[in-house]
Amino acid sequence: MFSDKTGAMDVTESTATGRDRLRELLDAVLDEENATLGEMADDAYSSSYHFSRQLTRDAGEPPVTMKRRVLLERAAWRLRLGSSVTEVAFEAGYESVEGFSRAFSRAFGHAPSKAVAQDAGHWLPAPNGIHFHPPTSLWVDSRVAEGAGDPSSEVLAQLVLHDLDDTADLIERLADIPEEQARRTVLPGNTVLDFDGPEESLADILEHLVWSKEVWLAAMTGADQPAPARYDLQALAQRHEDVAPRWLALVRDIDRRGAWNDRLVDALCEPPESFVIGSVVAHAITYSAHRRQLARQVLRSLGQETDTGDPIDWHRRRTGGET
Repeated sequence: MFSDKTGAMDVTESTATGRDRLRELLDAVLDEENATLGEMADDAYSSSYHFSRQLTRDAGEPPVTMKRRVLLERAAWRLRLGSSVTEVAFEAGYESVEGFSRAFSRAFGHAPSKAVAQDAGHWLPAPNGIHFHPPTSLWVDSRVAEGAGDPSSEVLAQLVLHDLDDTADLIERLADIPEEQARRTVLPGNTVLDFDGPEESLADILEHLVWSKEVWLAAMTGADQPAPARYDLQALAQRHEDVAPRWLALVRDIDRRGAWNDRLVDALCEPPESFVIGSVVAHAITYSAHRRQLARQVLRSLGQETDTGDPIDWHRRRTGGET
């Protein structure tokens, strides 16, 4: 299918050994023979969980979602060349023309039968700049993939990616801790933000790490606000897996559009309150960093060893030892 994938190189970081792990993951996603997440992961010599997590973190898009989007982009291009809807539907991996037509219409805003009449290109919105490029390649929009070359964008990317990775690692620690310990009050009276309520246990802190992003994401995208709930610790990792790529995609889109000084008016506040978008992201990163260090403090009080959460150490691990 995508036999020439050299365009994907622009979005990756090579390690000190010259190995380009993200390139390998992208190749596994876009290989025509890999129809399922399991097959993609096997091709990349990884578990499905770690394959999905790393690709989602580094490309801002889950692997199955990326493949579906790129195949729809190819379908749009093929339709404009005169291929039949039936032909491109099965070529894109759909089991029925009806299913393909629904997916295509949702993505492009018009039925596949009207693709020839549309003047727009075949690209769909993407958080990583990775798109189908005729006839069998990928194109990487460097304005998205590299933050338009602005050094401040790279610093922002480091902060956001470290926050998401570090949060995921801390949530994973729950597997080694009995639930009664996770819910034990070890910081009595601790309140990070008044409107968020008390955070006196490890469970409280980790819950708020995830919930705060869910709240801000909903506010900035117009989605329904998540209801505060007594946490299901078993579901917390999945909730973070769900919100992390959407949060990363939102931040990248704001940066791409240069929309940091745009304002959000939250009518749910009493009275309605205005927020500068850049300050919202700074707020989220600041208090997430504070909570992550609180979580480490609580872990140590429970007799658990933990690292320092230093972004320098994280970056070295991520890039294979580079500083």
